[in-house]
Amino acid sequence: MNRSSGLRGLATLFLMLLLTACARHDSSPLRVGVVHALSGTMATNEAPLVAAVRMAVDQLNAGGGLLGRKIEVVVADSRSDAVHAAKEADRLIKQEKIDVLFACWTSSCRKAVKPVVESNQHLMFYPVQYEGLEQSPNIIYTGATANQQIIPGTHWALRNIGKRVFLAGSDYVFPRIANRIMRDVVQIETGEVVGEAYRPLGSDDFTALVEAIRIARPDVILNTVNGDSNVAFFRALQQAGLNHLPVMSFSVDANNLPALAGFGHDRHYAAWGYFQELPGKANQRFVSDWRRSLKTPMPTSDAIEAAYNGVKLWAQAVNAAGNANLDVVNLAVASQSIAAPSGVMTVDARTRHVWKSIRVGKVNAQGGFDLVFDFGQTLRPEPFPLYRTREAWEVIAQSEMIRQPEARP
Repeated sequence: MNRSSGLRGLATLFLMLLLTACARHDSSPLRVGVVHALSGTMATNEAPLVAAVRMAVDQLNAGGGLLGRKIEVVVADSRSDAVHAAKEADRLIKQEKIDVLFACWTSSCRKAVKPVVESNQHLMFYPVQYEGLEQSPNIIYTGATANQQIIPGTHWALRNIGKRVFLAGSDYVFPRIANRIMRDVVQIETGEVVGEAYRPLGSDDFTALVEAIRIARPDVILNTVNGDSNVAFFRALQQAGLNHLPVMSFSVDANNLPALAGFGHDRHYAAWGYFQELPGKANQRFVSDWRRSLKTPMPTSDAIEAAYNGVKLWAQAVNAAGNANLDVVNLAVASQSIAAPSGVMTVDARTRHVWKSIRVGKVNAQGGFDLVFDFGQTLRPEPFPLYRTREAWEVIAQSEMIRQPEARP
């Protein structure tokens, strides 16, 4: 070791000790910022994530907080609008002086908030499965990447339901890129895409899209419709007499099922890493805590668990660092692992995504899911699926961003 590197090491150690000493004497609350939709088309999906963050924070506070400091939750409504979400994230960081941010559902929202977080050298947790093709030094992704949901879920549908598929989605970046990936899987499985159609996010008119499905006569619909538009989609399927067609959904979770129950679609499947119905004491405790926290039987879901896990990972990183300094915590969080309700959740330091498993559930008459497939082990995250180069994926991602104005900040 040369003298200059030794001095740098001593300086880093001194800074860490100084920050830790300061943290011991800081009694001000830590501030957790949250930007999720409490109104608009995504509110049904996102409002429960705010509750999940609050539950995790309440549990931490009940145990004495972090570093002897209580934790406050500061919530902003994104209004289901990506541009507004970015403005609120900026406000929470600059004016509310938050220590960490938990935010977004849609990829449009995430892509709008990402540059705000990066330009402020802040730290954000993103809790939703997505199309991938992204990494950030300032974001921890606790939802699934394509190789942990879209790809294995599509393989399962093709092998267990049928090879003729129709791709139906909301018209923004996640469904467009997800369907591009699904086309690759269909080709590998020697299947056939018999149709592909989109409706704007929040649309309640699926008449033409469902008519295209009727004409195409697929074996299975691969569904990336998001938010409360799923109600209109499944209603249109019922009205067209197509509610017998199998549907594999990639954005419908247990919280959406009550709104879909009246459409008689009993061949409806979903691909997630977490289902409320998972066995095991850890999940049973999580479900019990969730119900007690909300004082309601609202079910848990993959995104709820991911939002909750994000808070736990952040808290563990703060404790490991010995202080809440953003730079130090951001380094510490990349090496964290927790015992989550769905199993061990480990942050992959290389990609800042988490290892996750994949399961398939089928809707049942009780308004939940019956597990019909479990991969049985966690999968390493591959935000850029390995069958193309990262550069090729980035070209694809950029082309979809240009095509979809909703996806641009």
